Amino acid sequence: MNGNVQVVVIGGGYGGVTAANSLARRDGVSVTLVNPRPDFVERIRLHQLVTGSDDAVVGFGEVLGGNVRLVVDTATRIDAGERQVSLAGGGTVSYDYLVYAVGSGAADPGVPGAAEFAHWVSDIEGAERLRSALATSASAPVTVVGAGPTGLETAAELAEAGRKVTLVCGDVLGPSLHARVRRPVARRLAALGVSVLEGAGAQVTEVTRDAVRLEDGRELPSAVTIWTAGFRVPDLAARSGLRTNTEGRLVTDSSLTCVDDERIVAAGDAAVMTDHPFRMSCQAAVQLGPAAAATILRRIGGKTPAPVRMFFAGQCLSLGRNEGVTQFSYPNDKVNALRISGRPGAGVKEIACRFTLNKLVSGARKAS
Repeated sequence: MNGNVQVVVIGGGYGGVTAANSLARRDGVSVTLVNPRPDFVERIRLHQLVTGSDDAVVGFGEVLGGNVRLVVDTATRIDAGERQVSLAGGGTVSYDYLVYAVGSGAADPGVPGAAEFAHWVSDIEGAERLRSALATSASAPVTVVGAGPTGLETAAELAEAGRKVTLVCGDVLGPSLHARVRRPVARRLAALGVSVLEGAGAQVTEVTRDAVRLEDGRELPSAVTIWTAGFRVPDLAARSGLRTNTEGRLVTDSSLTCVDDERIVAAGDAAVMTDHPFRMSCQAAVQLGPAAAATILRRIGGKTPAPVRMFFAGQCLSLGRNEGVTQFSYPNDKVNALRISGRPGAGVKEIACRFTLNKLVSGARKAS
């Protein structure tokens, strides 16, 4: 391709930012990043925003290269034929290549009352609303629904801050953890005073303004209910006529290229490689962003894109500010029994958070 190549990145999360910075380092490539917020959100710190131990926000000036043009707006439709993205503000941006990195948010609970009365911590707006709700109910009981990483971290953070917390697992505590790693997690939650409900009957059937009802008939008083079970992706790809799976994720090949259009390449939670599925996570996104950029750069150079190779090391959980657990895994993301827990576990989690941000800042400097 001759002349300047225009690349539009939709989404300013971990995948979108790393893709934009990687592309902007190449001469002859102009990059525009479209994001609905004027700041970068450290999503892995949103549970800290809820209790006030971190604001979870960093200016794009720190993590986005000076060669990247930032457009604060929301993409409403992708016209693949015309190679244009329509924006909520009324404008459009044209592209030669597009990076689809719109991320994920809270899943529709599908439980009566949950959408109306429950809160979430999957995006900054939800986390801020939750923080305000907690401030007006300082001593009232809190129920966290879902015992994945987000639920575990949120429950522990609130309990350490002095809240009375019940964690409703629905099945098992920490389903993504190895059975041996669940033990220190359970001990830490118990030490913080978290009531853990798991097993038969611990499925939420209804959420009201001041209670949570379970399948076995129990009713839990709950002034603030926090729903952390599952994620969903925006429906931008489906609304744009692009092929998605049953969860709405853009379907790509092993090089992250959209199966409908080789000019569209994906990064992060909102896409799925059908032959190589990956867990929605920051750890995946920071690998997929540069990989998406590499696919586009190879196409610009007239080369065939290479299949994406991903490497996972494990999961880091903070259980309050003073303790945590690091769950190690094999490179294919299958967990094993190795762990670091207690204060060292909390230290590893904090190092992981800082390392991730520092990596974005370093990428921004190279793209300036």
